[in-house]
Amino acid sequence: MSRVTPFSNPLMLGFEAMEKTLERVAKSGDGYPPYNIERIRSEGAAERLRITLAVAGFSESDLDVSIEENQLWVRGRQQDEEPREFLHRGIASRQFQRTFLLADGMRVVGAELKNGLLAIDLDRPEPERLVRKINISVKD
Repeated sequence: MSRVTPFSNPLMLGFEAMEKTLERVAKSGDGYPPYNIERIRSEGAAERLRITLAVAGFSESDLDVSIEENQLWVRGRQQDEEPREFLHRGIASRQFQRTFLLADGMRVVGAELKNGLLAIDLDRPEPERLVRKINISVKD
């Protein structure tokens, strides 16, 4: 039996890569680090979003924020500087990788680390409406 997906519609052309990306995102179920996504409203401005990740214990040098194609990658890696003897270890120093799929036209405005929270601001400027006339050739 074949699987039917929203992208299997014959009128949707060239969405195979998007379908694979959505499948990959659906499989990533790790909830660390926790995050919020909020819409920032301002009159007359482009749509703005803010992703806030709880990254307590990570410094600026431990974090990497990058964009690869249409994906926003946030990576964290803590380095243990010196060996320590813990009587109880309840705070894990673990690395993480969190990926956000960005729609066409979304762009990262900036990132700020403050009080253990990494805030990444995004916006989507209003797209230019492009209408292009396609000439029809007639062959005899």
